[in-house]
Amino acid sequence: MDVTLLTWALVVGAILLLIVVDLLTVSRKPHDVMFKEAAIWSIFYIGVAVAFGVWVWQTAGSQFGTEYFAAYLVEKSLSVDNLFVFIIILAQFKVPSIFHQRVLMFGVILALVLRAIFIAVGAAALAAFSFTFVIFGAILIWTGVGLFKHWDEDPSPEDNAFVRMIRKRIAMTDEYDGSKVFTRVNGKRIATPMFLVMIAIASTDLLFALDSIPATFGVTQEPFLVFAANAFALLGLRALYFLLKGLVDKLVYLSLGLSIILMFIGVKLIVTYVHEIVAEVPKIPTLVSLAVIGAILLISTVASFIKVRKDPDAHAHAGRVTAGKNSYAGHKDQ
Repeated sequence: MDVTLLTWALVVGAILLLIVVDLLTVSRKPHDVMFKEAAIWSIFYIGVAVAFGVWVWQTAGSQFGTEYFAAYLVEKSLSVDNLFVFIIILAQFKVPSIFHQRVLMFGVILALVLRAIFIAVGAAALAAFSFTFVIFGAILIWTGVGLFKHWDEDPSPEDNAFVRMIRKRIAMTDEYDGSKVFTRVNGKRIATPMFLVMIAIASTDLLFALDSIPATFGVTQEPFLVFAANAFALLGLRALYFLLKGLVDKLVYLSLGLSIILMFIGVKLIVTYVHEIVAEVPKIPTLVSLAVIGAILLISTVASFIKVRKDPDAHAHAGRVTAGKNSYAGHKDQ
């Protein structure tokens, strides 16, 4: 896909503009986000993402258009699972609800920066060493298998090594001071619980990127499309959090479905590498990938609602990659 420097600049500029507008309007004043507001912003960001996909389809062709929509679907589905983690972090640290949007906005901006770095590194690695497909595939299969085994478990932010280290080394108050990460008590500058929340969100973003970037490269090897799919999925993540906060708990089998998706994409990446060596081995077409991912999400969603209807006490879990008290690996193991 031939993407000019001007096109890159325009897309990045548009994303930065959306962030600035959000910071100056919605996030300017702390408040509880209601369903209507969340729905409007969710529709807006999904509309922007779809409009971008239509533009790619018309200007670059159906192949790249399909790859973009497949990548966006992967990132959007992983984002829904990520909401479990944010809900757990905000709940266990007892963050006042009026500050949820600011914490999430911080997470989105940091995630955009981290993923841009990971995409650049990943694209360079794929271009220089085709065996990177196998490495990415192995990471996804390992993550998927781990999540498949522990899909019905909930992690704890206290498992986060960064959080434990900060607690031991930095003086901290138990009281929030608005959205400040530091405050003064008896003339001494000390951290607030919000500082720990930011550390938890930041380290979580880093782990999210380790899995989501290889997953997106699994459906398209175009860095431009990988970046755009990640950016548009992340921009709508905060609104999606408030929109689905009450619904997410009912998606009982979502983590199980995502574990299968991760394993499928991992296999696809390895097959892509084998195809380069043995041409007779066919690659898995993007349309097939899109159909498989869509089918798994649909089945896991329908099965979840059937389960909840039969057993009202059933509720969803974030899932984790490894068992044990201090495990905090992978974007599902938060």
